Amino acid sequence: MNSRSVSSFAAHFERLSISSRPLRPVNTRLAPWALGRSDNATLSCRSFSSTAMKGGNWLLPTAPEKKRSRKGRPRVPTGGSARGTTIVWGDYGLRMSDHHRRVSALQLKNGEEAIKVRLKGMRYRLYKRVCASIGVYSSGNEVRMGKGKGSFDHWASRIAVSKVIFELKGDVHEQVARDAFRLAGNKMPGMYEFVKKGDPPVVGITKLDGVTLEELKRPRRKVPLGSVPVGSTAETLPKTTSASVSPDA
Repeated sequence: MNSRSVSSFAAHFERLSISSRPLRPVNTRLAPWALGRSDNATLSCRSFSSTAMKGGNWLLPTAPEKKRSRKGRPRVPTGGSARGTTIVWGDYGLRMSDHHRRVSALQLKNGEEAIKVRLKGMRYRLYKRVCASIGVYSSGNEVRMGKGKGSFDHWASRIAVSKVIFELKGDVHEQVARDAFRLAGNKMPGMYEFVKKGDPPVVGITKLDGVTLEELKRPRRKVPLGSVPVGSTAETLPKTTSASVSPDA
């Protein structure tokens, strides 16, 4: 290699520099954990992602069970909760109306397939409000008692009374949605009712239609007006005695 080529290579090498400018513009925003800090702690991230999000399967749990699930009972809102009894995303829905129960993943799938067959060719979106995340274990026939819980059989979901299971939204007529949910209810155990957007919530089996939650929590037996004086207590009230008369007297 002659001296001319060496000097040319050295000149090109000297012109090389590491640039601090990013190749692609990124959005700089404050990290959630650094909102309360006074320093300029920032986090660089892209505003969107072209990677498709992996959708979960509502008929399977997201994580395996650490131990075998017990039979259990569905959640009972004893404190007056109406959570899960109204439509959230869709326009129409299917709600359990008779009694809480455990519904298997196969029965839920049959109900979903019945809705899809009835609404074939229409533009809609179906929302599932439950997840089959409870493992059901069983022993074989003519097996003696004891020796473990048994082997895994299927996945199931605990559905409380008045719980919305399916929601439907799209360019679908109300009568068509009613028919689709009727077919789905026939495929699943229990009794179901059709609900729409804006219907009142349900506490237990009582619909809050004209009845407030405060009135529902009051005692059923109302105290007559004027029977108890204002400011009186149990010590100040007069004691009443009942005299029983025997038939021989």
